[in-house]
Amino acid sequence: MHRCEWCGDDPQYIDYHDKEWGVPVHDDRLLFEFLVLEGAQAGLSWLTILKKRHNYRQAFHNFDCDTVANYTAVDVNRLLGDAGIVRNRLKIEAAIKNARGVLDLQAEFGSLDSYLWRYVDGTTIQNSWKSMAELPAKTKLSEQMSKDLKQRGFNFVGPTICYAFMQAVGMVNDHISSCFRHAEVKQLA
Repeated sequence: MHRCEWCGDDPQYIDYHDKEWGVPVHDDRLLFEFLVLEGAQAGLSWLTILKKRHNYRQAFHNFDCDTVANYTAVDVNRLLGDAGIVRNRLKIEAAIKNARGVLDLQAEFGSLDSYLWRYVDGTTIQNSWKSMAELPAKTKLSEQMSKDLKQRGFNFVGPTICYAFMQAVGMVNDHISSCFRHAEVKQLA
């Protein structure tokens, strides 16, 4: 069975690759979770974040936007003391700020899902990369998404983070064409 090379041989990475990466996500809570986690990953490996994912869910009230949007300085200090997550003040404050932004997007577009998926006209972009070396770090779409999110007050949403987010939530299918998941994910679109 051939997989994308990035997941290596770590069981948690393999499980994520085989079951989750690239699967279209339309649930606002899970989309917000990926937005926070992709931002937390900046400068770190995705495996580091995957290993802390359960702790993130606990620390951030299962990524309930309404709850996170109402966090105060007390919550920021609580999170800074939580060894189970990345204790970076800027990333923590960005998660709170971004939760507030998600609420604004939901009010404007009806859902975070509606806002995000309009970038790909509601359909997964099907790429056919032959090797990991072909995968871009960012695209014009991720640059547009980043620019708009930043204008709306979001943080930790640069073009590279936005593209990683798009890959994770299935807005693009970036499994290499020889990976067994490429065809499976394509069928989910």
